[in-house]
This record gives sequence, C-alpha cells and structure tokens, in this order.
Amino acid sequence: MTLHTRQFADLSTTEVGASLNRDSVLVLPTGAIEPHGPHLPLRTDLVVAEAVAAAGVERAVAEGTDAWLLPGLGYTKSDEHSHFPGAMWISADTLMRTLIDLGRSIAATPARRLLFVNCHGGNSALLEVALRELRRRFDLQTFLYARSANPGPTEEGFGIHAGWAETSVMLHLRPDLVDMSLAKAAVPHALTEYKEIGFGKPVRFGWLADDFDESGVIGDPTGADAAIGAELFGASVDGLVQALPEVARFDPGRVRR
Repeated sequence: MTLHTRQFADLSTTEVGASLNRDSVLVLPTGAIEPHGPHLPLRTDLVVAEAVAAAGVERAVAEGTDAWLLPGLGYTKSDEHSHFPGAMWISADTLMRTLIDLGRSIAATPARRLLFVNCHGGNSALLEVALRELRRRFDLQTFLYARSANPGPTEEGFGIHAGWAETSVMLHLRPDLVDMSLAKAAVPHALTEYKEIGFGKPVRFGWLADDFDESGVIGDPTGADAAIGAELFGASVDGLVQALPEVARFDPGRVRR
C-alpha cells in the first residue's frame, strides 16, 4: 500500500493498522486560543505550533523518519488570559484528562511514540506531568519539544507573549493576520529590580497576563520583522527535524544498560 499523506487523520482505520508500528512517531501540535494583544490573532500559538510540526514532519519523513502529524490541540490551559474576551481556556484538570484520553486512544494503535510540539507556555508544566502519566498508564514513549522564547533587543529578556519574536514569526507565517499599526511595547521593566524572581530565574511566581499591562502583551513587538521571523521559524523546524530521529529510536532500557 502506497500512502500519499502523513496526516494521521487522513488515514482509514485499515491504514492505521497497516502503516503504523511501535516506532512510528505521532506528533501533536499544542497551542492556544487566547488574546495576543491588539495586533495578533487569538490563534497565534496554534498557527505556529501547527506550522512548525507540519514542516518538521515533512522534512523528517523525507529523511527517513516514520512520523505522522496529528490534528493540533488549540483549546488548552490559558487561564492567565481569562480576564480578556476571546480566551478559550480549559482547566488544568480538563486538559490533563483530555491528554490521558488521547493517550489511551493512541495506545489502541500500533504506535507507541508521542511527541508534543508546544508553542504555548501555559501548557508547558502540565505537559511535562502528562509525559510521565502517559508513560506509566499506557507504556508510551512520550516527549515534549518546546523552544525557549527569543527576547528582542528592547525587551530586557521579558519578551514572552506577543512580543518581538512571536510577532516576527507571525509576520513570516501569516502577515494577513497581523496589524502592526496596533503593536505597542509593554515590557515589565520593574521586574529587573529582582535578581532571583522572574521568568527563567530560580524563583518563579504566579501571574496573570494583565498584571503587567492592560493589553496583555509582555514584550515589545514594535520592532518585529518578517525576515527575523523566517529565521526563528527555520531554527524551530531545524531543531524538530534533528529531534525526530532520536525520538524514533529512544530506548530508556538501552540507556540503563
């Protein structure tokens, strides 16, 4: 049987059984439907996650990796944006139960490898918990691919939401959805006063998006550029392409021996 798709959902039930095996890698993009300031669409994180995953799977398959793209998951844990209209968020409990149900469904196929490609920071901690939960419950090999945000030159390391990098990538992928005339800087300069507390520092803290600015932006999108976005997107895809062959052959038992 010759298949012309790497979209898992395009397969028939017969093709799932005939085409997948224990080392097939199912790739699940995870994003969000949440506010990204006045200049970006609600589905920014999902657009990026799906684009990175699709490009990565296509290239990895061409290089010999048995990878398959699952439909993206957009309704996720975005409660930090719950004060803004447009946020479509589910609770941590609901998302975890959804991930467990998906793991159970994957375990009913021949595939035993699942890689999340995540582009929404609010999902990260819960996805890491889910990796072990799915491993324990269903004997799946589970992985999470998520690149750190690239702070822009005017963001003092705080460009984590709708800032320079994210806006640049969207200018590359979907410029029709970006309105740069509405972009404005919202850098939380006060956080520089703290040496130990902050994003990427030893002491983390609970926060809501409007703690820093009424727009919900955390960063400075005003200098965003499509060419920079192409470079950042390309680096994310390159990293995924390099990771997928390792995901396909990873064996904890072999590491232990």
